[in-house]
Amino acid sequence: MDVFGAVSPAPKAGGQKLFTTDKARRALPLVRRIVKDIVASVELLAGVEEEFADARYESSAESLEALADRRQRVQDRLRELVDELSELGVLLKDSRCGLVDFPARYQNRVVYLCWRLGEENITHWHEVDAGFTGRQPIGPDFE
Repeated sequence: MDVFGAVSPAPKAGGQKLFTTDKARRALPLVRRIVKDIVASVELLAGVEEEFADARYESSAESLEALADRRQRVQDRLRELVDELSELGVLLKDSRCGLVDFPARYQNRVVYLCWRLGEENITHWHEVDAGFTGRQPIGPDFE
């Protein structure tokens, strides 16, 4: 798992959960909490990694072991959070800024409803291969 970038693989055709805009918006309070915890865990992990790098040559074995244990606990928690999102059918695209996609169907094709931590609601979508820069507003014809 790459905790500093995209961590959820694209879903395979056929077996993925698809969201309507309504279902995605109803799931958003839970998703928001999980994503907020993911972003906080990534920041914490970066700090622990920095401490570990700084301490490598100057600290005792016990101190390094304590840092390694702390790093492992944060990584385990991060893995649990990412798994929780995955079980919901939500794709984590960027763990640093809290960017996620909800697979959906629009005009007989799979697209992604796009949301980022800090946004009030799900208001945009994009093609599967377009990414964040290809976001378009969700119009009344979306469903």
